Amino acid sequence: MRVFKLTLVALAATFAWSSLAEAIEVKKRIEAPGTPSGVWAMVGDFCAIKDWHDAVAECEQFEEGGDTYRTLTLGDGGKIKEKLTNKGDTTYSYVIVESPLPVKNYASTLTVGKDDEANTVAIVWVGKFDAADGVEDAKAEEVIAGIYDAGLSKIKEKATAASN
Repeated sequence: MRVFKLTLVALAATFAWSSLAEAIEVKKRIEAPGTPSGVWAMVGDFCAIKDWHDAVAECEQFEEGGDTYRTLTLGDGGKIKEKLTNKGDTTYSYVIVESPLPVKNYASTLTVGKDDEANTVAIVWVGKFDAADGVEDAKAEEVIAGIYDAGLSKIKEKATAASN
């Protein structure tokens, strides 16, 4: 019986590891003028995304069961519900709970930090996810990469305007 339980545990760990290993990862980085604290002041509030991502028309932040959530209303009326999973001085992480996006098991982190190689701020947005059922990995990756590129470009634009 003990060997059977150990085998089940090992089998479960193998499946969990293999599904993590197969996750799609999108990592985007951009440099912007300013200081980490200055850029973070523009983007760090969980609902500030409505101010720096053109696809987001509205953001509603709320508490549910002791956790922080946001509901993003997109320009086309679609809604995305996200849960804040971690928040630091210049970083936060979140997961998608409900979404029309072609992804599932989505987890992401947005970080602002000092770029050591230049006198700029580095903004990094990274996500790991699986393609939704019936969606090819390349399509899911393309959609998320496009979202990240558009958001980071807008952050850089706002940071540049603020530094002038």
